[in-house]
Amino acid sequence: MFDPRRATLRYTLASGRCLGVAWLSLGSAAVAETVARAQPDAIVIDLQHGLWERRELEAAIGMVPPSVPVIARVAENSAFAIGSALDAGAESVMVPLIETAKQAEKAVAFAKYPPHGIRSGGGVRPLANFVDYVDGSDKICVIVMIETAEGAKNATEIAAVDGVDMVFIGTGDLSLSLGVFPAISHDHTKTCADIHAACKKAWTPCGIFTPNLDIAKLRRTQGYRMVVTTNDADLIARGAQQAASAFAAPVVAAAPGHEVIEAKPDSSAQPPKQIRGRS
Repeated sequence: MFDPRRATLRYTLASGRCLGVAWLSLGSAAVAETVARAQPDAIVIDLQHGLWERRELEAAIGMVPPSVPVIARVAENSAFAIGSALDAGAESVMVPLIETAKQAEKAVAFAKYPPHGIRSGGGVRPLANFVDYVDGSDKICVIVMIETAEGAKNATEIAAVDGVDMVFIGTGDLSLSLGVFPAISHDHTKTCADIHAACKKAWTPCGIFTPNLDIAKLRRTQGYRMVVTTNDADLIARGAQQAASAFAAPVVAAAPGHEVIEAKPDSSAQPPKQIRGRS
């Protein structure tokens, strides 16, 4: 949960290293608590495509220590979506489908209190110590997502918007927008590289969605500043599949001296009595 006295995300971004984040979509506070114990660089709670409800969101963020920043990927670029995610205790918002600098400016304004923005004061957690919260709210980070052909075309202007702390490439929607889904094409690769270059020009960190750990490591070598190392849905699905496959595999004969002793039925046990039904 965001503590303005112990904000970590802005400091980590300033360090220049690549952040490996865990992406949570299943809407479970218990999963968020478990993942937080692994101390990822940050946790992304997906409010756009995930199963999160407001009470579970509040519970999940409350269970994550301030040492693990929580980024809320909001459902839309609106004052309500951004304000409620921050009121829940998120340290950052990730705003989807940004296509112009003007849209990016709105996202920043929705995340900042006056005079720097138009965010409304409120929420249970901020009001617990509202003076300190407002004083430290400048540490809240705004991440905007470029994930369309139009957004890619305007990447230089978007990355240069004051108050945008990172541009994050949504690779799935970008491939849909470019008309190349599901294949990874030259156009998709080049567009991602162009967005990355535009961010470098504006001195704005650039992250990218990665579907697995191997691609996350590759993107890190390419200079991206935030990648997805794991997500809750895949973790559970992969673990369940591995367990089922291992159990269904043929039993390997035990080495001599390590035979498995199977329990035999007790011959002295009396068979159950048959009960005749009545008509």
